[in-house]
Amino acid sequence: MSRLLLLALILFSLQVRAGNPWRQMKKVEKSIVVPSFPEKVYRITDYHDPADTLYTNAINQAITECSAQGGGVVLVPKGTYKTAAIHLRSHVNLHLEEGAVLSFSLNPELYPVVLTRIEGIDCYNLSPLIYAYNEVDVAITGRGVLDGQADFTNWLNPDKILNVAFPDGTTGKEKDMLNRALEEQWSIEKRVFEHGYGMRPQFIHFYKCKNVLLEDFEVNRSPFWLIHPLMSENVTLRNLILKSHGWNHDGCDPESCRNILIENCFFDTGDDCIAIKSGKDDDGRKWMIPSENIIVRGCTMRDGHAGVAIGSEITGGCSNVWVEDCKMDSPNLARIIRIKSNPNRGGEVKNVFVRNVEVGTCDLAILGIELKYWNVDEGKYYPYFHNIRFENVTSRKSRYMIHVDGFDNRIQARDIFFTNCRFEGVSQPEVNILEGTGNVRFKNVTINGVSYDNKKK
Repeated sequence: MSRLLLLALILFSLQVRAGNPWRQMKKVEKSIVVPSFPEKVYRITDYHDPADTLYTNAINQAITECSAQGGGVVLVPKGTYKTAAIHLRSHVNLHLEEGAVLSFSLNPELYPVVLTRIEGIDCYNLSPLIYAYNEVDVAITGRGVLDGQADFTNWLNPDKILNVAFPDGTTGKEKDMLNRALEEQWSIEKRVFEHGYGMRPQFIHFYKCKNVLLEDFEVNRSPFWLIHPLMSENVTLRNLILKSHGWNHDGCDPESCRNILIENCFFDTGDDCIAIKSGKDDDGRKWMIPSENIIVRGCTMRDGHAGVAIGSEITGGCSNVWVEDCKMDSPNLARIIRIKSNPNRGGEVKNVFVRNVEVGTCDLAILGIELKYWNVDEGKYYPYFHNIRFENVTSRKSRYMIHVDGFDNRIQARDIFFTNCRFEGVSQPEVNILEGTGNVRFKNVTINGVSYDNKKK
């Protein structure tokens, strides 16, 4: 075989693979391990001391025994059960019967300090409401409800978030000390946040776990992010109802994770519905673990800041994200797909594929890219976003189709393609704003009924 022919075959092979990212998605989906469990059942009511006003000990004892005996189902029967922090263990399925409600305590003292990460920064903080660390084959299933009870009189009280008294005698915002720990690179042993200055915990947090299933239940009134898988692999979210409005109420934040399926979930949240992350600044560079192979399918985004966001804590990078067959409709959805970082944070984001998405109202843009997030326009770690493809996406109302806030002296976002898309109600005369962007192309695309084909930026 001649070298010329061999080169031609190689180029053809690369084109075929590049042109069929959805075939690769199917391979990823098949590789995601969904855990299964022995049929043995451990009822939390069998472990409860009637003198105890909470079920915390009963639930955690049932989980510990179930795991020690080889695994099974820890059953929460129909009814309402007050509890504090729950720590899941390997081979345990915490199953909520229909009509079961776990109502979580508002007392921070009942949430022991655990190793975690808050907004991309490693630390010890108050335990998430449900927490698992370095466990295998874990699940929460069933048609019950997880109620964090958070509102603006307790966890979300502005005075407790904006006027925190720190141990050194200073006062400030809730995360001031956390950000200082990153900026000054405190050792992890020094980054302990507890008592009155502990930050609001996540609701469900799986850290370094493998083979996780979250299915069928409802989460509402969270203190902070609702679901936060961190450095975990093979995580399936299916048929969840996520409803929570307040400060930092992201629906699901896969961070430095691999092989994630988010399917047929309903998001009504106060912040990004889904926000993919991989660490912040120097903490992200210390680990350099990307998020990769993430599938979002059949989801409904009724409210939130972005339908699917990537960043801003994306220092470790992100690759291979598929979003398909979703419906997004809210005047509060600023962007349908949002990719954000800055030159302090860095991060490469590549291979983002979006198809068959139906958008009603979107406030700002179908695709929003921010390369200078928080108005940071200089630094040592410029982010780079590329190979972003939209196909069969429609919308009824937005200000822009694409809004890219990039650099005027360098191209850090490129290779963005729209095919077979229709956008109505685009209200700005300049339908796209493309700053610092290269190779943006359109094929069979209409805006307000007018063809936008053959446009190239």
